[in-house]
Amino acid sequence: GDTAGCTFCHTSPEERCSSCHQRHQFNPAVARKSEQCKTCHWGKDHRDWEAYDISVHGTVYQVNKWDPTQFDMSKKLAGADYVGPTCQYCHMRGGHHNVQRLSTVYTSMGMSNADRGAPLWKEKRDTWVSVCDGCHSPRFARENLQAMDEACKDAGLKYTETFKVAENLMLDGMGEPMPKDLAPDWSGQH
Repeated sequence: GDTAGCTFCHTSPEERCSSCHQRHQFNPAVARKSEQCKTCHWGKDHRDWEAYDISVHGTVYQVNKWDPTQFDMSKKLAGADYVGPTCQYCHMRGGHHNVQRLSTVYTSMGMSNADRGAPLWKEKRDTWVSVCDGCHSPRFARENLQAMDEACKDAGLKYTETFKVAENLMLDGMGEPMPKDLAPDWSGQH
């Protein structure tokens, strides 16, 4: 299952037209819909679709996507004025085809405390904020980026604490989660 999940998207060049434009219906209006990204960007290995779908942006899209006054997919992305962003609206800002150019993937922006201030990450983080600036204030985007930084910092601390607890249990001889005389082993025997 894991292999099939990976090879489905990664066996041929990722920049192929049919990734976004349906092979037998080469229609730009279809390619502008967020569901086109769902083809590859969902599932246990990268839950991009799920994250978008349950977000405020995804909810606005799901509720309004059938209304052409809210989402006129016939307009080029450069001239689009949607009620909420689709994947393409942010990642393909202006209608270009280089999705990585305006990456909003937080994990590619120097999230570790050690490298967060490096010039390379500053540029990526500024670009991330600029993507949000189209609809939100720069302050809003920067505050959200800072909140994500704090969440990663807190998660890192919890991660470290968890390993310390496990290490102390091992040192105290409590490495086995359940003593053999109190619980069945893998075969069901006591």
